[in-house]
Amino acid sequence: MQSLRVDLGSRSYPIHIGPGLIGDKDRFAPALAPGPVAIISDSNVAPLYLEALDKTLRSLGKTVLNIILPAGEGSKTLASIQEITGQLLSAGFGRDCSLCALGGGVIGDIAGFAAAAYQRGVAYLQVPTTLLAMVDSSVGGKTGVNHPLGKNMIGAFYQPRAVIADTDTLDTLPEREFRSGLSEVIKYGLISDQGFFSWLEDHMDAVMARDTAALMHIIERSCADKAEVVTRDEQEGGLRAILNLGHTFGHAIEAASGYGTFLHGEAVAIGIIMAADLSRRLDLIRESEQDRIYALMEGAGLPTLAPRLPVTEYLRFMQVDKKAQGGQVRFILLRGIGEAVITGDVPPAAVIQTLNAFMENEHGRD
Repeated sequence: MQSLRVDLGSRSYPIHIGPGLIGDKDRFAPALAPGPVAIISDSNVAPLYLEALDKTLRSLGKTVLNIILPAGEGSKTLASIQEITGQLLSAGFGRDCSLCALGGGVIGDIAGFAAAAYQRGVAYLQVPTTLLAMVDSSVGGKTGVNHPLGKNMIGAFYQPRAVIADTDTLDTLPEREFRSGLSEVIKYGLISDQGFFSWLEDHMDAVMARDTAALMHIIERSCADKAEVVTRDEQEGGLRAILNLGHTFGHAIEAASGYGTFLHGEAVAIGIIMAADLSRRLDLIRESEQDRIYALMEGAGLPTLAPRLPVTEYLRFMQVDKKAQGGQVRFILLRGIGEAVITGDVPPAAVIQTLNAFMENEHGRD
């Protein structure tokens, strides 16, 4: 097991990474509130791991309530928050309860927001079961649900008491879900860790083969990189926005194509490729660097083209991106591999050129 810490003063918490952790009651006990526990999971993950987590929590003397939501992005709505809080109220859960998010990024976001909202805030733990959740969404306290007009538009910054990443759960992760998580791993190399990007170029075959040592390395390195940024800017007042490299384009792709058409990591992969292209058009990176980014995404088996839709559709969703200020869309771009820059000074014509270049039936990279 490897452990690291997100240092946020009184809201600090550990991240534990390793095999067999769902059965390790000593990892859970310090993070739980005194009262009962609700496990929030989905219809894909619950049949695999809910029984084991339930057993661990009951071994600590806890009353346990299991709440299972339909799998997929379609559950990321206020209706799911109503469902969770209704079950908690019906079971008589008070402010001394804890919630455990058992699943991927969708479940983590929903359960975290439910914890932030229920009785104005109760304890919760992240127990991520996908690569994307382990390396990104379970760390940092961003919680929320979608609105038809934009992704993650309703939510809160609310930190978990612990992140417990059992790497054994990756054994059952479908290949598409596994690849999806790699876009966020690659992101860390691009925004702040050039050495990690180079390591990924040299070891992607081992990662794709799910070599244990390689997986432990990418999860620990990604969590460490994210923890450093979150510690310096918890609520995205400035620096933390670099963690959204590719997300301005990616969220627009998810929303415009219909939530669930693309997995989040797939949309982010395309978004990162678009951000790299836009960076090159603005002479922030060299063409050779753009080529390396494109090649690594392809090597990870990730998509590189968005659906062919009217550019105005993508632009409409980008206008309501959470990073927009004063009606101006802000982009996370690259000033070389390993350095991100936040800017709103981007010519609209360049954005349109990038969108047109990386839609289906186009080849981009002009």
